[in-house]
Amino acid sequence: MAKTFKVLSLLLSYPEEELQAAAAAMKEVLAQEELVPAACMSGLSKLLDEIAAGDLYDLQARYVLLFDRSRSLSLHLFEHIHGESRDRGQAMVDLADHYARHGLHLSARELPDFLPLFLEFLAARPLPEARELLGQPLHVISALGERLRKRKSAYAWVFLALESIARGKPSKEAIESLLAESDDDPNDLAALDRAWEDQPVTFGPGAAPGGGCPAARETLARIDSTARQPGRSTGRP
Repeated sequence: MAKTFKVLSLLLSYPEEELQAAAAAMKEVLAQEELVPAACMSGLSKLLDEIAAGDLYDLQARYVLLFDRSRSLSLHLFEHIHGESRDRGQAMVDLADHYARHGLHLSARELPDFLPLFLEFLAARPLPEARELLGQPLHVISALGERLRKRKSAYAWVFLALESIARGKPSKEAIESLLAESDDDPNDLAALDRAWEDQPVTFGPGAAPGGGCPAARETLARIDSTARQPGRSTGRP
């Protein structure tokens, strides 16, 4: 089991004061486990420093601009694979069942394909299994990382780290297929309205419209009480 996955999960969470306070402990976990290559470690350290010292409002605005207002950067993995088709619904059910069989039971507000939640699950699995599972959606992770690199976003380092840890390599064709799709401009409000004009599909009884995710404070509430290490991942409020 690797706490590095928990750190990467938290880095993709909506920034809050609790996350800022945990930045130093998160950096220590990355250094101790040494799963992330030195080049990625340098980039992740800079991102953690930005989060720790940055203005919280600015950090939150940056997060929303990237991951909430850019459909092409959605952190919901199946959205890039299945869109809003019925196939996504069944994939959601199957993944939630897989989580439950291994002790992770989701609330009605949590969608199982949310990347920080997926990384939280990986943190609870043996490392070889976690690396194997991470390799399955690696083409999506690689495409997201490439889009973030083009935007010169520090969040690209999280995706580079995930690529370095995962077992296997994604097919070039699969990545190119995803990158061939339109990349949203979060500042083009008219285009965003058109892209989101359809109502989001929800799955399962009591599923929240839009698939809201718990706030970062819920993640950090489950930090190891003895070492203050980051716990369960979260998403936006």
